[in-house]
Amino acid sequence: MSAGCRLILALDVETRDEALALAKPLAGNLRWVKLGLQLFTRHGPGIVDDFAALGFEVFLDLKLHDIPNTVASAIKSLRGRPCSLLTLHASGGPEMLARAAEAARDALPACRLLGVTVLTSMDQAQLGAVGVSRSAEDQVRLLGTMATAAGIDGLVCSPLELPVLRSALGAKPFLVTPGIRYPDAKGDDQSRVMTPAQAAAAGASAIVVGRPILKDKDPAAMTLRIRREIGEVA
Repeated sequence: MSAGCRLILALDVETRDEALALAKPLAGNLRWVKLGLQLFTRHGPGIVDDFAALGFEVFLDLKLHDIPNTVASAIKSLRGRPCSLLTLHASGGPEMLARAAEAARDALPACRLLGVTVLTSMDQAQLGAVGVSRSAEDQVRLLGTMATAAGIDGLVCSPLELPVLRSALGAKPFLVTPGIRYPDAKGDDQSRVMTPAQAAAAGASAIVVGRPILKDKDPAAMTLRIRREIGEVA
């Protein structure tokens, strides 16, 4: 993957048909789509093939988190699927992460694994409720450092933690950030947010955008606007 920021469209909808109807009109104007657990559990692994056949790069957002053997086996079960990015929870620990990286090298050599640090829906109160006394920034730094040391290719974080991770880990990790909103938009369930241009400037390798595109009256125009703002196209 070349340097620069990319736009990934989050297809967090209920059915394959709905996702395809949203993505097909954007096929010439968008390279990346994100398929999450909702679509994967409803339609199975074949949904990855459906979107790859349309020419999209697929970010498979499963956020795997289990004992090391189970996570490694789940990754091996995806052998041959055309996914380019796959998520797992960094909080699964170094052994789980290392086993996952080993499995991916064998089963999905063209796919980058991303360790999810702290969900963008979580604020300090939510972290405290699950026993995390560190700030979100410190927790992200801890998990990000551990994940990359275990062989994970990149991380998912809020845009607010991008400078922290770039400072700690340098330019190599592939950093993906959801939590992208414009100032006049409601935050929905995202707590730690930035605009597309701000996230790109802070060091994002890719931004994940869903509702700001899908709810816009002209999704194609909004897609192009965001790609221009992050420098993906002129």
